Amino acid sequence: MKVKIIILSLLLSFNSFSQHITNDSLNILFLGNSYTHMNNMPAIFEYLAKSKGKLVHVEKNTQSGASFKVHTGRLDMFETIKSRKWDYIVLQGFSRELSLPKEYIDTATLPYFNQILDSIHLYNPCVNLLLYNTWGYKNGYRHREEVDTYDKMQDSIIEGYKYLSSLYNIPIVPVGMVWRKVRITHPEYELYKEDNEHPTKLGSLLSASTFYSSIFRESPEGVKISKVDANQALFVEKEATKLVLSNYDYYNLSWNRSTLKHYRTSEIKYIAECRANYPEANCIMWEFGDGNFSFSNNPVHTYKKAGKYTVKLYIDDTCGERYYEKKIVFVKPSKPKKPSKSKPIMVTKEKKKI
Repeated sequence: MKVKIIILSLLLSFNSFSQHITNDSLNILFLGNSYTHMNNMPAIFEYLAKSKGKLVHVEKNTQSGASFKVHTGRLDMFETIKSRKWDYIVLQGFSRELSLPKEYIDTATLPYFNQILDSIHLYNPCVNLLLYNTWGYKNGYRHREEVDTYDKMQDSIIEGYKYLSSLYNIPIVPVGMVWRKVRITHPEYELYKEDNEHPTKLGSLLSASTFYSSIFRESPEGVKISKVDANQALFVEKEATKLVLSNYDYYNLSWNRSTLKHYRTSEIKYIAECRANYPEANCIMWEFGDGNFSFSNNPVHTYKKAGKYTVKLYIDDTCGERYYEKKIVFVKPSKPKKPSKSKPIMVTKEKKKI
């Protein structure tokens, strides 16, 4: 009975939806420390997005050296959280905070992380959260044996962010993994500043590119950044995209996301493949624009004829009722031209000269 009520509510409230965000800009907030604000990485991300035609509003609220504990004492951060309705909020801990054992994270990080999440969910219950998985120091952290090399430190940070992700169901943006790949492939590329910890502008471009691919599920390649070698920029943009898209589900980046692919087959069938991944949804409904609909998360729909259709995805969950839409077009195959009738060639006999 509950499902029927939800379905009826979705259908009747079509014209009253306020969260139809197809053409609105995405509001994205970065919370972190110097790993975020060095070289103004969020501005690089915004430049990539706008250069690719995306509508975004990007802000940052950071403090150098801040852990999640330090963040909870920053009133300006909480003011920024409630300043607007954010579509994405990025969470970044202190550079060594998530390299510590789980037992330490449980007492030194989680209580403060919970405070930040409580504030975020109070003012932005429908926000998409992202964990900014950072990189290890160039030569590791020599004061702790378990992380005294780059690889050991990078492994520990990865495990720390995986732990947070598993506890809170928050997707991971794998910046540290892309960082490692670039270090291995091109050790001559300088990702670190002289302190062997903070990023150069190339390193910040790597981070921004990883965020771009994670949010928009495509490559930012081709966007030139001032004071960054064009070939190196292109390489890190491509590597970020390759690693993110080949591991999209592994890092749970497909949570609370939907995709729609449409195509015409060689048998002249018009197909729409839909996918909705909203783990906390009470009800999901796809409307295909031809009078048909489906309550499956991942339906495959066949249209009877070519034409223009508006596909709508309705969702009912803890955020309320909302819908997203996308217009698709199927084009009929062109008919083969009929061969034109050829006219006979008239052959005239040459007159003989007398």
